Amino acid sequence: MDRIDALRIFARVAECGSFTRAADQLGLPRSTVSTVVQVLEARVGARLLHRTTRRVSLTPDGADFHDRSLRLIAEFEEMEGLFRTAAARPRGLLRVNVPGRLGRRVIAPALPDFFARYPDIRLDLGVTDRPVDLVEDGVDAVVRVGALADSSLIARRLGDLALINCASPAYLARHGVPATPDDLAGHEEVAYASPLNGRVEPWEYVAGGALHMAHLPSRIAVNNAESYIACCLAGLGLIQIPAYDVREHLAAGDLVEVMQAFRAPPMPIAVLYPHRRHMSRRLQVFIDWLEPLFRARLELQ
Repeated sequence: MDRIDALRIFARVAECGSFTRAADQLGLPRSTVSTVVQVLEARVGARLLHRTTRRVSLTPDGADFHDRSLRLIAEFEEMEGLFRTAAARPRGLLRVNVPGRLGRRVIAPALPDFFARYPDIRLDLGVTDRPVDLVEDGVDAVVRVGALADSSLIARRLGDLALINCASPAYLARHGVPATPDDLAGHEEVAYASPLNGRVEPWEYVAGGALHMAHLPSRIAVNNAESYIACCLAGLGLIQIPAYDVREHLAAGDLVEVMQAFRAPPMPIAVLYPHRRHMSRRLQVFIDWLEPLFRARLELQ
């Protein structure tokens, strides 16, 4: 095993805080990973990692060595790609995590086109709405909708996802059709509880260039989009939902958009990846493929 590979293994162990997790992500036996780090420590003449039964952490020398290793790995990868032609086919495994509805309804159906363009890429597509730790979970990038928390990740903004207000014809027949926020009295909503923190957000709308909030009563709270839409179809209340999610229901007349002039602010959608000087070619082509797909299917603003 060459020294650059040894540095890559050491860096993965340091980032994961675990020999076992690093070995799983690298597809190597744990004993191999442990031996490589031991040989590396012997070669540099310093202890790089603190080892306990529960956690592996960097020593002060290890922290300095880790920073230098990352720079050296990035420079080596950049040098490797210096003379590759733009037409060189990207290859290897790409791990991406996306929200559930986007993965199932937008990305998965379009993947035959992606693999036709890039037959040497293998894709591990995680579909979940829960937070993902890119380092610990061994993920190359995540797609997320909504305001982004401060982090060291690089965020590439893809656009804004339009939100609409809608309800079922049966619900509107019972409660009337609201045209303005003043008409919301006597109406109820299907509450959406964030799967991240369980918080139910208030009803939002933009009027006069400002954001306003209202608190509608609800008899049901859900924490995923499928249940949210199902409850609306069942006539249990108003919902605010990305337009692409209910496009077919609107076309079929199963749902009706209301208060078109008083929509909630659009939600930003972005792809996030670690702060690295050298982005892998396979990740670059995936993001470049994803951007026009989202624009076409999600009608991004």
